[in-house]
Amino acid sequence: MLESDNTPVSAGGGPQGASGRPAVPGSPDEAPAGGGGAAVAGQRRLHFPEGPAADPAGSHHERRIRSFRPRRGRVTTGQGEALRRLWSTWGLDIDGREKLDLGALFGDPAMPVVLEIGFGMGEATAQMATADPGTGILAADVHTPGQGNLLSLAERNGLANVRVANGDAIILLREMIEPAALAGLRVYFPDPWPKKRHQKRRLIQPEFIELAVTRLKPGALVHCATDWEPYAEQMLEVLSASSELENTQPDGGYAPRPAFEGPNGRPLTKFEGAGLNKGHVVHDLLFVRR
Repeated sequence: MLESDNTPVSAGGGPQGASGRPAVPGSPDEAPAGGGGAAVAGQRRLHFPEGPAADPAGSHHERRIRSFRPRRGRVTTGQGEALRRLWSTWGLDIDGREKLDLGALFGDPAMPVVLEIGFGMGEATAQMATADPGTGILAADVHTPGQGNLLSLAERNGLANVRVANGDAIILLREMIEPAALAGLRVYFPDPWPKKRHQKRRLIQPEFIELAVTRLKPGALVHCATDWEPYAEQMLEVLSASSELENTQPDGGYAPRPAFEGPNGRPLTKFEGAGLNKGHVVHDLLFVRR
């Protein structure tokens, strides 16, 4: 599916970067205040009565420019079956109605939990969960096929440390995550929104980081990665400007790509590999909560 300017839309709703992220659903640029007949949690769930809500917090929850657009790709039979069977156990809608008890959610009060925003089809998330079973991954996205695929991967690989959150990650952070509750934040290849008029949609903005750091424990790692050079520069500027974060790199720049087998590693996805084959440069940024 294409936007009106014929720019392909990627995971989180933005134009595709080198990593080729898939189109996903979301909310309008600025939702008007008031009810306006918007769906609320539990009212409308597409073809999955027990699965993710089409619009868990209501598209008119608040007036705010969002980093994603309404996109809902084709769900395969296997993905749909996973959504129907597993959502009530491993999924949650971001409705903004109550705080989450992360210990209860993962069945282990001592388990550290990291938030991953935008997981695409979930293959990398499943690999990270497999490599580190002692860490819970709360994976948030609005891509229905990806949600189903990640649930299927979690079941197939026995990943008890994955939970899938459906909806707006800002509402999740602001309304549903307790202060100093998270052991980390991962934002891999968010929508670059390359056109100047769209850049206000980028997720990594000062206001977002100001909110996110309040939900991180001291020592928590913020790990961002992008294949879009101007966005990498913006990320570095925004993260460096936060008094609550410290760059892990002594020179204050980008980090070497962490090997998946090492600490804080992330797997190489097929989309990232395709971008690298085309000569695109991927930048990693690793910052620690003071």
